[in-house]
Amino acid sequence: MSEVKISAETRSEFGKGAARRIRRDHKVPGVLYGHGSDPVHLTLPGHDLLLALRTPNVLISLDIDGKTNELAIPKAVQRDAVRGHLEHVDLQLVKRGEKVTVEVPVHAEGELAAGGNLLEHVLNALPVEAEATHIPEAVSVSVEGLEAGASVLAKDITLPSGVTLAVDADAVVLQVLAAQAEEAPEGAEGEGEEAAEA
Repeated sequence: MSEVKISAETRSEFGKGAARRIRRDHKVPGVLYGHGSDPVHLTLPGHDLLLALRTPNVLISLDIDGKTNELAIPKAVQRDAVRGHLEHVDLQLVKRGEKVTVEVPVHAEGELAAGGNLLEHVLNALPVEAEATHIPEAVSVSVEGLEAGASVLAKDITLPSGVTLAVDADAVVLQVLAAQAEEAPEGAEGEGEEAAEA
């Protein structure tokens, strides 16, 4: 897993007005917490942070005020509901070798059995425990040939070395649903398929 270096500044101004001023400068207010230390309020560069957050559970090496270096992972990211830009980020302090619990995206590979069945992601992300510097970006599972009624449990997913489940082993992650046999009204053919894909 790659580390992304980001320069951050501590901030002493709080409240909505201060946050608006920070965002006007294309920066993002954030807070760094963990290990029983007092939370550190930060200002982070918006563009660099946005690029870093494209990787799930990215490991961020923070250069704070040019004085201290800390490792952190994003725990909560707030985005503007309309424009999608970053509003605020919570970062959790981590140490090399430390185990952390994170949610890792689940990628399904392969084709379901014929018949128009649908694959439902019961869990979009799988809770796992991993070393902070070795968090997998995603886990993959084959759904090749699965028929309606089949399901993939957490214990069925092969995890990288050093990564363990942080959820019940029998938790359903994916399940195959039978295609809905609907009688479409005249002239409305195909609408059901589009709705199912959405």
